Amino acid sequence: MAIFAKPKAQAAKVMKRLQGTVIESVGTVRNYEQCLSGVAKFMKSDGNFNGLMSMTIDQAMRYLTIRSEEVGQKQLDMDRQAIQMMFTHVTGVLSKDDKLPVVKSEYKQLLQSRAYTELQVNEITKRQRYHNALATRIAHAAGLRAHELYTLRLLNEQSPSERRATRTDKFTGLPGEAYTVVGKGGLIREVRIPYELAKKLESLRLTIPKHIVDRNVHYKSHYAVTGGQSFSKSFSQASKATLSWSNGAHGLRHSYAQKRMDTLRAMGKSYNAALEIVSQELGHFRPSITEVYLR
Repeated sequence: MAIFAKPKAQAAKVMKRLQGTVIESVGTVRNYEQCLSGVAKFMKSDGNFNGLMSMTIDQAMRYLTIRSEEVGQKQLDMDRQAIQMMFTHVTGVLSKDDKLPVVKSEYKQLLQSRAYTELQVNEITKRQRYHNALATRIAHAAGLRAHELYTLRLLNEQSPSERRATRTDKFTGLPGEAYTVVGKGGLIREVRIPYELAKKLESLRLTIPKHIVDRNVHYKSHYAVTGGQSFSKSFSQASKATLSWSNGAHGLRHSYAQKRMDTLRAMGKSYNAALEIVSQELGHFRPSITEVYLR
């Protein structure tokens, strides 16, 4: 397929191979064609993409990760299924027994979650047991998602992904120990944890990593620290008990974004530069998504 082919033409060519053989429903063909057209359009604008027929699993997961911050779960699942059909029955990237990993939508969390103040976080941790309280402080200080707490590793033990170029001035004005976490779409990014919290975290290092299944996803946790659904539940319960309301643990990422923006702007960074830095620190692919956190 020519690199200059229009997105709609690329999608139509793929679906022509599927219609009437693999997929009988006209409605499904139409929906999948629209999904694949969107994939081709976005990936072309993002660069380093030669068309749907040459799409890789890594590129597909990157696209789905970006989409997870822009659409709900139903649309995200349809996008994934359309790409999987193409991979399995057209390009042969996947066998019939292989499936693309399910990516969870963050769209509702982005719209609903709000930041917590430093004082509110401190009061919430007083209602939590030690391991949960430490997880809250780490997530707040490093801008982590709940499941990312299970994936914490020292930087020298797990290197960041090299999928995209990152700014060299990340973590400006943010002293701490360098760790990495595995985020959405399998993206491994560097994070910084304040030295005092890092010392407490290292005191909980496991001699043998623990296998954990959270929301049907398997993790190998190297620390006896809470994460995932267990952490989210603890945080919400403590927040309601303390404040009579909860914005969920995801609100801690909003707190991180707002505090980091204030710090970077005070250090003389332009708004756009600060926004890009915070976006990369949070593991977002588009600074525009980070702007939602600043409301």
